Amino acid sequence: MDVIDTRIPDVKLIKPRVFGDSRGFFMETWNARTFAEAGIDATFVQDNHSRSVQHTLRGLHYQIKAPQGKLVRVTSGEVFDVAVDLRKSSPTFGLWVGEFLSEENQHQLWVPPGFAHGFYVTSDTADFIYKCTDFYAPESERCIFWNDQFLNIDWPIEKGSFPIISKKDKLGSYFEDSDYFV
Repeated sequence: MDVIDTRIPDVKLIKPRVFGDSRGFFMETWNARTFAEAGIDATFVQDNHSRSVQHTLRGLHYQIKAPQGKLVRVTSGEVFDVAVDLRKSSPTFGLWVGEFLSEENQHQLWVPPGFAHGFYVTSDTADFIYKCTDFYAPESERCIFWNDQFLNIDWPIEKGSFPIISKKDKLGSYFEDSDYFV
C-alpha cells in the first residue's frame, strides 16, 4: 500500500496493492495496524454505500458537533472526490484537494475530521463506499455550496452543464457563512 500526502498533507491518497490474475483480483481495503503505521489511526463506527447516476454532485457535507473522518472509495464507476479544510487553526484552512477515484484505479482517500467532503460522478453510475469515524448526526450536519466562489473548486463539469443536486444541498451555505472547526 502506498499512502501519499496530497497538497493538504492530512488528506491522504491511498493506493492499495491489488493482486490480480485470470480469476479476478484481491486487495486489502482496511487494516488498522497498516493504516496506523501510515499515520491514519482511526476507529470506524459506520459504513455507508451510495449509488449515483452520472452528473450527480453530493456535498460539500460535514458535521460540526460530531465530525466524521471518512475513508472513501469507489467500487463501480468513477467520481471526482473533494475535501475542503474547515479547521481555522490549520495552515491549509479554506483549501481543497480533489482526486479521481474509480473502480479501475482502486484508489481510496482519507478525509480526516474537520473537513467538508463531496464528490461528482463522471461515469454512467458510481457505487461509493465510505467508512466513518462517527455516527451520522442530522442535527449537526452542514453543507457548503459546491460552487462557492471563494473555494473555486475545479470540478470536472462541462461548461454550460449543471450537476444533479439534492434539495437539501441546494439549501447549503457559502464558505464565508459556514461553521468552522477550531
